[in-house]
Parts: sequence; C-alpha cells; structure tokens
Amino acid sequence: QVQLVESGGGLVQAGGSLGLSCAASGRTFSTYAMGWFRQAPGKEREFVAAISWSDGSIYYADSVKGRFTISRDNAKNTVYLQMDSLKPEDTAVYYCATRSATGYYTFASFYHYWGQGTQVTVSS
Repeated sequence: QVQLVESGGGLVQAGGSLGLSCAASGRTFSTYAMGWFRQAPGKEREFVAAISWSDGSIYYADSVKGRFTISRDNAKNTVYLQMDSLKPEDTAVYYCATRSATGYYTFASFYHYWGQGTQVTVSS
C-alpha cells in the first residue's frame, strides 16, 4: 500500500500561481512514476503531468505545457506541481497518483494509488 497526501490547493485569481505537493508513504519502493490528474465538475478525470521516479522523464498535457512544472524530491518521496499563469479552466480537484510499472503515464486507469484530492479554484 502507498498513501498519498496532497496539499497546497486554494483560491487564486487568473494569472496567479499555486503550488501543490504530494507526499507518499508506505511501499514507495514500488513506485515507478507519480502523476497529477484533475477533475472538474461534470468532466472526466484528465492527465496533467507525470514524472518518472527512475530517470526523471517528464510528461505534460498540452493544456498546461509551459505553465505548469512538475518536480520531485526522491529523498522525501514527494512530488510537486508548480502552476503559473493559471486560468479559470484550470479549476478542478487535483489528484496525485502513483504507478507501479513503466509506461502509460498519461492514463489514469494505469495508476494504482490515489490521494484524496485538493481543490484548485481560479477566479476570472
């Protein structure tokens, strides 16, 4: 089992910034990658960003590329998501998740453990 705790959500005006963090505990040695997903009301959960735990390869959704930055701290088993130039359409509950195998990092169904989510609201 892997436990994930997200923090850092909140309310921000359009154009502002927020930083999210996700701390993992438990059987973290089984983690190959960590990802961020988001889900807005009435919409499906969508991929935001992912980072490989082994080689640091990074993946972004086109909608956030150039505005969001994912990073990791292996020693702390923590992944971060820095969100800049936020837009109202970024409003969603943001979830972090871990994947215990390589590949398919952009697909939510391939992730094994999920955090409880943190609300991000961007006002216009």
